[in-house]
Amino acid sequence: MSIPSRLVCSGCGYEVPANEPTPFRCPRADNDDDTDHVLRRILSPAGVGTAEETREAFAGPPANPFIQYRRLLHSHATATGHGLDDLAFCVLVEELDAAIARVDGRGFLRTPLLQADDLGEMIDMETGVLWVKNETGNVSGSHKARHLMGLMLWMEMARRVFPAGPDPARQLAIASCGNAALAAAVVARAANRALDVFVPPWADPAVIEQLHKLHAHLVTCPRDESILGDPCFHRFRQSVREGALPFTCQGSENGLVIEGGKTLVWELISDLLNHDRQLDHLLVQVGGGALASACIQGLRDARDLGVIERLPAVHTVQTTGASPLYRAWDSIMDKILLRHQRDTGQVAPLLSEDWDRAIFARDDVSPALIREELRLAATHRSEFMWPWEEEPRSIATGILDDETYDWLALVEGMLMTGGLPLVVSEETLAEANRLGRKHTDIPADPTGTSGLAGVLELRQQEILPPDEIVAVFFTGVER
Repeated sequence: MSIPSRLVCSGCGYEVPANEPTPFRCPRADNDDDTDHVLRRILSPAGVGTAEETREAFAGPPANPFIQYRRLLHSHATATGHGLDDLAFCVLVEELDAAIARVDGRGFLRTPLLQADDLGEMIDMETGVLWVKNETGNVSGSHKARHLMGLMLWMEMARRVFPAGPDPARQLAIASCGNAALAAAVVARAANRALDVFVPPWADPAVIEQLHKLHAHLVTCPRDESILGDPCFHRFRQSVREGALPFTCQGSENGLVIEGGKTLVWELISDLLNHDRQLDHLLVQVGGGALASACIQGLRDARDLGVIERLPAVHTVQTTGASPLYRAWDSIMDKILLRHQRDTGQVAPLLSEDWDRAIFARDDVSPALIREELRLAATHRSEFMWPWEEEPRSIATGILDDETYDWLALVEGMLMTGGLPLVVSEETLAEANRLGRKHTDIPADPTGTSGLAGVLELRQQEILPPDEIVAVFFTGVER
């Protein structure tokens, strides 16, 4: 039976065998070849069910997202392709969800989408155009649990369909000091799996206390000036080399982390369709980049399936305290525009503003040229993405990754949609959090409202018209 879903390395083209029980990383990823070995799911729309079934998934009433959108999941395609029927897959989801609810007090349901007119009015936007998806009531208080539910669902499925499925005794590992760590601890505890969490010395004491209550094993990793980059991430990678499974929110370390995150943007699409709205802009805060990567890939899936007609402009948001994604986008954009001028013989207009460059690349540059430049970038990673030289600092602690691990998928998504890699100030982050808390009653922290800071930046630059539909995620609860 053919499986309508494949995992392919975006750097070298390696395709994971359909019977691989732990398809988390490209096996060539540890080669010192400067290639960005990141696994991406490639969906065959013709194989995920009928058009009617797809429409029903998006138009149906809110339900457990891992059941509602299951036919779009790689784990479901693999399971049914190896003898586990649809009902058995749904039972597996329900059993795991019930175990998570026993640990966290709640399972997975569609998170609410708020038409934020009061907030929109404060930034001079028209009624009905600003939408906020509230993730503070999600499992463990953020969107991160969606990603890790997707990973655990795969591991539990693989135990049932593959003779050499993932050993439940193998240690899980993650590098995080906040929402990702808490989400991993909740899901691991529900599945009765041991988890190592690599944390910095300055981690929030309240988070550390909760991790201990969830029986996670914590390893403190002080910064070493002789090592460039995040010491927690270095220790995490060492643990994986020693045999731990990467139970993490970095797509570069586990390609299936994107799987569960897609359900968030599919829910957003479903709710906007019910309101007869078509999204023009989506702003996503970026640390390691898994959420934005999931949104970009989930939007593309929805377009390819005919659920939406076009892609919105996807804008990413980082802080002046650490913005490695901007310099990667900027460098690739320069290469694309220079090559366009060389190949066409046309003198490109002076494009000094990022918005002008983004729109010109989207509308006037050959998609084939852009794809080729991205392929070249994928095999010269260190020219575009490297660790932030100074220790990142911001009130938005959840987006302070030294590197944007899913950088290439994000740059591709922005080039494809005309989105921008926004870099916002601490003052804008604070103002976004103040406005978001006051005018929505959503108890999000400064990381969680970072997408709104991007909206403020676009409005200040007079890029975002007041009548275009825009959505943001409020992703983390104030603890």
